[in-house]
Amino acid sequence: MEPKIGIVICGFQNNRQFVTNSYIQSIRYSKGLPLLLPLVRSDRLLAEYIQLCDGFLFCGGGDITPLLFGQEPRNGIGQTDITLDLFQIRLMKKILKTKKPLFAICRGMQVFNVACGGTICQDTALKSGTVFNHMQHSDLRSDVSHRITTRSGSRLKHCIGSSLYVNSFHHQIIETVGQGLTACAHAPDKTIEAVELSEHPFAIGVQWHPECMYRTSPQMRELFGEFIFRAAS
Repeated sequence: MEPKIGIVICGFQNNRQFVTNSYIQSIRYSKGLPLLLPLVRSDRLLAEYIQLCDGFLFCGGGDITPLLFGQEPRNGIGQTDITLDLFQIRLMKKILKTKKPLFAICRGMQVFNVACGGTICQDTALKSGTVFNHMQHSDLRSDVSHRITTRSGSRLKHCIGSSLYVNSFHHQIIETVGQGLTACAHAPDKTIEAVELSEHPFAIGVQWHPECMYRTSPQMRELFGEFIFRAAS
């Protein structure tokens, strides 16, 4: 039986909760059963989500409300939705207690970090030193933007190798890494590109968008495949 993967909603559009199709297809092509998890405010229903699903995918989306990681809003902050933020962080914390596989992408990685007590730099322009443009402008979202290097001994390196070119669609970056997390990939400008929870069977967050590279990159297919394999175990 295919493992049931709960795909947490990306956000709202015109009073509609949505998930971008590429996340759904990447789970399906990896032999998982995609189930969409809408925003709810009930702890009982969150518990049912967790009981129902074998693994969880947190997707990309908008910015996180800075108050939730102990900061005031600064220049460069984008649109936020504190109701969505609170829902995703609450669900993330509950999932992490179960040891069920977790894969977090772009905003999802930042939610992962905040749920573990980390902080976010609200815009790369606020970062000291030289940080290149992480919001690429290309014809296709599958096009690559920059190189990343993975940490020796990390689960991520086991999946995708020591170095890889990835796409990039974000203007916020991890500032302080959350408790228990390890930065397991970096861009050439030292930006954290991935984190993983060391004492967890599979809890990985990546800053790029592997779902957009699924058809073109064997490494991205391997990453999704490992996630589904762990969920099926």
